[in-house]
Amino acid sequence: MTNDDMNTQLTEKFEQALIYATRLHAKQRRKTNGIPYISHLLSVAALVLEDGGSEAEAIAALLHDAVEDQGGAATRQDILHRFGEQVVAIVDGCTESDTDIKPPWRERKQGYLEKVRQGSDAVRRVALADKLHNARSLVMETRCQGEGIWSVFSAGKQGTLWFYHAFLDLYRTPNPSPMVAELAQVVSTLE
Repeated sequence: MTNDDMNTQLTEKFEQALIYATRLHAKQRRKTNGIPYISHLLSVAALVLEDGGSEAEAIAALLHDAVEDQGGAATRQDILHRFGEQVVAIVDGCTESDTDIKPPWRERKQGYLEKVRQGSDAVRRVALADKLHNARSLVMETRCQGEGIWSVFSAGKQGTLWFYHAFLDLYRTPNPSPMVAELAQVVSTLE
């Protein structure tokens, strides 16, 4: 991380994205605990910024689930219009599926892993922050709700852990982000 990275300035564009994401996901809740979904998006954006990410990456972090969860291609076009090509390219790299009828779980996850593997540094940073926050949340929920929490995941505990390990394998080369080591530790806790 360079000194410039640590001095990322957030502009009105970030504020607009925060408002847009809040409104877009207003009725959405986290599936394990019912917390408003914006909490996840804020956490991912914070992790991106703490890792030295740019404003465009932080905006994409706020919007990384928008296409998948809130309107598909129409939402993608709106993001492109409002926030530009750089942001939409990161969102595209973090989107598993942009259709109402999603492909089977394993197929969708394998396609996503390939996207991230081939993705830009920005895509990889946002995707990593997303998975780290999801895994952290899952640890908290297993502590609160016990092993029964796995029943809300279509792939259960075994499939979810397979996915996290496959995701971590994408980051096995030297990576300066401390999020990689933390994600490995959190996944180990989930096991």
